[in-house]
Amino acid sequence: MAATPAPPAAPPKPTWDPNRPEPPFPWLRPTIRIRLTLLYGGMFLIAGILLLSIIYLLAAQALRTGSEPLFKIVEFNDLKVTSNDCPGVNNKLSLTEFNDAISACTDHQRQVALDHLLSRSLLALLGLAVIAFAFGYAMAGRVLSPLGRITRTARAVAGSDLSRRIELDGPDDELKELADTFDDMLERLQRAFTAQQRFVGNASHELRTPLAINRTLLEVHLSDPGAPVELQQLGKTLLATNERSEQLVEGLLLLARSDNQIVERKPVDLAEVAAQAIDQVHAEAEAKGVEIRSTRAPAVVQGNGVLLERIALNLVQNAARYNVPEGGWVEVTTEVQHGQAVLVVSNTGPVVPAYEIDNLFEPFRRLRTERTGSDKGVGLGLSIVRSVARAHGGHISARPREGGGLVMRVTLPI
Repeated sequence: MAATPAPPAAPPKPTWDPNRPEPPFPWLRPTIRIRLTLLYGGMFLIAGILLLSIIYLLAAQALRTGSEPLFKIVEFNDLKVTSNDCPGVNNKLSLTEFNDAISACTDHQRQVALDHLLSRSLLALLGLAVIAFAFGYAMAGRVLSPLGRITRTARAVAGSDLSRRIELDGPDDELKELADTFDDMLERLQRAFTAQQRFVGNASHELRTPLAINRTLLEVHLSDPGAPVELQQLGKTLLATNERSEQLVEGLLLLARSDNQIVERKPVDLAEVAAQAIDQVHAEAEAKGVEIRSTRAPAVVQGNGVLLERIALNLVQNAARYNVPEGGWVEVTTEVQHGQAVLVVSNTGPVVPAYEIDNLFEPFRRLRTERTGSDKGVGLGLSIVRSVARAHGGHISARPREGGGLVMRVTLPI
């Protein structure tokens, strides 16, 4: 007998969160714009230094400090000389001393001229470098502006808005080709995603009618007091199976519906949503010996109340069902942290390895195995929670709790 194939591995999760806030100082990031600015300014600075060095060397060679003087005084009688720049030149010197003083003064003036040329050239180079860096930063921003549009569109798409397009104008260059390719990919993704949602919705709707008819027929047969015991037992089994199929269909409908962005939003208090979920699960938890305690502070968000209630209900139900046999508890907390509404559901339960956390959010999967064979649910609870949270612009995270169990944290924008 052939071995049963292993279930497909869960796809890798994206490491970038589109809802992650921007860093506090974005200009300190080593972005492409900053790197291009440094490249443009650095190249200009290097070229300016080379040009200044060449000019300085040519000027020094032309002035030739230390070379033979251009002229000499061979004889002077009754010559009176005065100079503010060369005080050493006066009438008290001999002819040779006078010529030497003239030569030293000329060399000094040449060196002063070279020093002035170097210092003023460096100041001019520094000013031009600042202008070059500013101009390079502006030009880099202009050149990279299409990439900014592509990035903003990609972020919108990551938030489940597949209708966005870049529609980049301008010359037919590499950036426009990239934008057009990205638009074509988005078009194909939207068509595939819409077709998938339509198929799931239509199939789920088509299945609801025969399942409802089956449930009615089974309930009618079970209501017959003269039915044999075997038939009664079979009817109860079939009714439980039919109920499970109805739950699966409802879960698929809700999953297909929650994958879209929420268009109509109303104020919803997570504290009230959590209270309703606790009321619905209270009887089941009490039957299992699980204590439910809560600390609910007001946390109002804009969204769909039915879908948000499904988040709390699924989390509290899972926390109560997957718990320890004795002395278990579930804790539900709602609060506002850092401008976001937070719903936290923690519970006691079996030890969950950290590397198994991502598998819990996949449809029809549970810890180390598929969930399709479990009598605790249809395996769509956490998948629905994640889809609803994403549709509201939020996200859900899970971490193992010390001693066993999980801590589920849902964060939604206010």
